[in-house]
Amino acid sequence: MKTNLLIRLSYACAGLFFLVNLCACNYQGMEDQASVRTWKKQMPEMDERTVPTQDGFQSLLSADPKSLVNPLAPTSGSIEHGKQAYGYFCVHCHGPNADGLGTVGQSFSPLPADLRSSPVQSQSDGELYGKIRLGYKRHPRLFTTIGESDTWAVIDYMRSLKSREPAVRR
Repeated sequence: MKTNLLIRLSYACAGLFFLVNLCACNYQGMEDQASVRTWKKQMPEMDERTVPTQDGFQSLLSADPKSLVNPLAPTSGSIEHGKQAYGYFCVHCHGPNADGLGTVGQSFSPLPADLRSSPVQSQSDGELYGKIRLGYKRHPRLFTTIGESDTWAVIDYMRSLKSREPAVRR
């Protein structure tokens, strides 16, 4: 008896809820109200400096790395800029001495490359640029992380390390 009464009461509440919502909702008024209709808004023009319209990721993928030329002359200013960018983006893995013994790099097997070594230094600037930006083996793609000018400056900085003696690996 109690169960039957609860069932009837729940049906009555549901019906009342439906009826109130049906009468309270003015669909035509909703269509005519002066609200923001985001689907009817025109998107603003994208600034060409924000979204690459040319020379983006795909053009780098299709380019021959050996044909890429470093636009920065290896001046003391670009080397200093590269040292600063190296400190932001590379030191974690390659270490403060560019010997591949960075804090994060210690957990990698094999260890990151010694950037002062002859196998690295013998590569062209374009090859190094492609490997930094597009990734190489375990090296991550840094295309969206490090900018083009910073990458070239890091390469100038790496070249300045050439004269240093490579560290002994354990």
